[in-house]
Amino acid sequence: MVIPFDGFFSRLRAETPVVSQMDLARALDVNRSAVTQAKNRDAVPSKWVLALARRYQLSPDWLEFGSGSPRMSVESTRSLVRRAQEALPDKGALPPEATGAVHLVPKVRARLCAGGGSMELEAVPVSEHPFPLSWLSRMGTPSAMVFMDVIGDSMEPGIQDGDMVLVDQANTALAPKAVMAVGYEEAIYIKRLEQRPHKLVMLSDNPEYAPVEIRGDELNSFRVIGRVVWLCRDCRFA
Repeated sequence: MVIPFDGFFSRLRAETPVVSQMDLARALDVNRSAVTQAKNRDAVPSKWVLALARRYQLSPDWLEFGSGSPRMSVESTRSLVRRAQEALPDKGALPPEATGAVHLVPKVRARLCAGGGSMELEAVPVSEHPFPLSWLSRMGTPSAMVFMDVIGDSMEPGIQDGDMVLVDQANTALAPKAVMAVGYEEAIYIKRLEQRPHKLVMLSDNPEYAPVEIRGDELNSFRVIGRVVWLCRDCRFA
């Protein structure tokens, strides 16, 4: 199906910093001549739609056809994954590790506190993020992974306020240097854990935060949610 250039470019300019054909070439990492040719042919390559939808969190259906909402939703994320998978070579001709299978990792509303404790406990999926299944599998159990936002600075400098961390809920074993998502009483935290005689200690990387000791009956209200296996953050240049 031919994607007319003018409608596509008009929608892109309305929702992104792309305002010129040179901006479009930079966003796609192609030569300006490739954009000129697409305009002259009045035909936008489908792979451009997928690349820009991923980069700017846009709905591929909206960017291509103008239908629905401009911004990504759970359904539009699924559509993006389906389109990416359809663009792969014939899976029957490739070994399993080369098929490029994609797994959708949900992001939940619960926020992990790297500080005094977060009361935002509702683990309701609010979005889904596509990642290569083979990459996720190297770190743990993809089907048990969720993304959570971090608030607070107690785990700085490694984990900062505003980071989004990937938590493997299938990995709850305590290990030296592991960073864990945990629930304690009515709050959830992101901490390192140390098992000591008759107590468990939550440790922060930021030296301004004192260790928190949990002992006796307090252990009944403590639970390990999972291990933090990866994080991502926005660039925050001054």
